[in-house]
Amino acid sequence: MMTPDLNAYFARIGYSGVRESSHSVLSSLHKLHPSTIPFENLDPLLSRPVHIDLASIEAKLVRGRRGGYCYEHNNLFYRALTALGFIATPLAARVVLRWNEGDPRPALTHRLTLVELPEGAFIADVGFGGQSPTAPLKLEHGLEQSTLHGTYRILQSRETYELQWKSEGNWSGMYRFTLEPQDTTDFEMSNWFTSAFPSSRFRENLLVSKVDGISRLNLINTRFTIRHGESAEERTVTEPEGLARILNDRFGIDSPESIDAIWERIPKT
Repeated sequence: MMTPDLNAYFARIGYSGVRESSHSVLSSLHKLHPSTIPFENLDPLLSRPVHIDLASIEAKLVRGRRGGYCYEHNNLFYRALTALGFIATPLAARVVLRWNEGDPRPALTHRLTLVELPEGAFIADVGFGGQSPTAPLKLEHGLEQSTLHGTYRILQSRETYELQWKSEGNWSGMYRFTLEPQDTTDFEMSNWFTSAFPSSRFRENLLVSKVDGISRLNLINTRFTIRHGESAEERTVTEPEGLARILNDRFGIDSPESIDAIWERIPKT
């Protein structure tokens, strides 16, 4: 198995601390990763293949001025953790956010990581976009866990867990998962479905997000939002040049194709 380039990864996210498998290191990495490497789906939107082998992920997310989605982010994070000596297990989840309402059992289309520490078991997820936790979450039923960018809890029903996010005083489900380990072949299949299936949400919408200090930056098609806790500033992007500036200046992304090609693919709402 290919060894990740920890020096390059740490330089990318701005980490210069100790290299050990501790809760404090996990928390530091989990905070830094989403503040420096954006979540984005430009490749599926542009009908470009998404490669999830480590070499491709490092070329794109670490050495390139790009981001990616869960199969890239959480694979990179998992590989960095295991290289540091963490006991980590790749897991898959069924997304239950509003676009899957009415589907009693959505497909396994999200990747996350189980991390086992002396302090207990934790969920690490740096690749869920605009609702990504910015800290590892303890796998404890009903425990409210506050982070710098939101409050979460995990509910357990027999062998199934549901991660929930608190917004405006209400709890909303994000995804459901079990602790069954997943193999590379499982992720290859679900990555293909997510990136290439004609009606995939990631082929029909531009989705970009990043953490900036205490704020979250979210771009959904032409709607750009800066959220500070429960308050938000929102504006509509009206022309390709404005989209280019946001991708470059606010998210640190170099477009893989012309901005006009991206503009043509996104819904204008």
